[in-house]
Amino acid sequence: MSLRVGMVAGEPSGDLLAARIIQGIASRARQSRCEGIGGPAMLEQGFDQWRPMHALTVFGYVDAFKRLPSLLGAYFGVKRRWLTQPPDVFVGVDAPDFNLRLERQLRRAGIPTVHFVGPSIWAWRYERIHKIRAAVSHMLVLFPFEEALYQKEGIPVTFVGHPLAAAIPMKPDRAAVRARLGMDPEARVLALMPGSRVSEIKLIAPRFLQAVQKLQMRDPALQVLAPMVNPQRRADFQALLRRFPINNCRILDQTATHYNASARYGQRPVSWDAMEAADAVLVASGTATLETALFKRPMVISYVISPAMKRIMQWKSGQPGPSVPWVGLPNVLLNDFAVPELLQDDATPDALADATWLALIDASNAGELARRFTGLHESLLRDTPALAAQAIIEQARHGAG
Repeated sequence: MSLRVGMVAGEPSGDLLAARIIQGIASRARQSRCEGIGGPAMLEQGFDQWRPMHALTVFGYVDAFKRLPSLLGAYFGVKRRWLTQPPDVFVGVDAPDFNLRLERQLRRAGIPTVHFVGPSIWAWRYERIHKIRAAVSHMLVLFPFEEALYQKEGIPVTFVGHPLAAAIPMKPDRAAVRARLGMDPEARVLALMPGSRVSEIKLIAPRFLQAVQKLQMRDPALQVLAPMVNPQRRADFQALLRRFPINNCRILDQTATHYNASARYGQRPVSWDAMEAADAVLVASGTATLETALFKRPMVISYVISPAMKRIMQWKSGQPGPSVPWVGLPNVLLNDFAVPELLQDDATPDALADATWLALIDASNAGELARRFTGLHESLLRDTPALAAQAIIEQARHGAG
């Protein structure tokens, strides 16, 4: 089968997800070609990159406003090209602000559209469901509860599982990763993960470091692993370490450890080493909380945004906070406060230290969390590339709908 697929991914996580989809499509449509905006993982799978992914990668509303001319240039450039030479199907991977607008225009022109990774309408701005209905021929979602949500709204949907569930081992091996890192197998180890954005390092990392200072008053031998996504974030973090010094802190660089590029999820993030080696994780809300759950580790989830950003979010969403009681994905998926969440003013160094200390020492709770997280892991485990590719190929055959 000959198949031409338009595709846009605008974040590193979307790049990895899209690369898996390209693999799935190629295994079912030998004469397929995927083209558009993407990143390095997609390029490794033979993607025809018209524009690099960083053309769309923005961090927050202020950054988006500053980069508006380049964003508009990317949007109108790919739209014009695909309207002139329509692909058999378009796949937007995450990046909803960009992709849903593009999908609506392409669908109006008769091009079937598939959106992979549903926006978190279950937490913020549920009214976006109407835009999704107008823009998307078929949704591909990562979580089981999302499938029921879109079915209720009459939007064709397929739950394809989460690729992380296939990439992360069901039974993590703490001893093996500690041996590889040259660590004491009996040490008490905390993974410190304040996030990868400039704003996260600025607002969250100081609280995390002050919490560790308090923890090391209780256990001076406590070991800390701090994975950093790139040299810039490492430099930012080291500057904070000089202000809030802690002992026994080892920074893990993404470039320092390399793995077989043919692995199921590409290069293994060093954050996974930190999670797998740790007894507990102090982590900023985001995908890292799901990864921590898949590694079956106790955690404390935290997040802090500036007052100005909070006002912008409330204004844009028209609501004072999320529609669900939780922000952490493990809690959302388990429908329970399985792990502590300390947000905004509640994220004090004392509160973070107290909650993290319990996560480190409470063996009974760690065992119960491992049991619950194993069930969560099993619920997300699907052949994501195959299911996604099948849905995409079917849309290409049946048209925009």
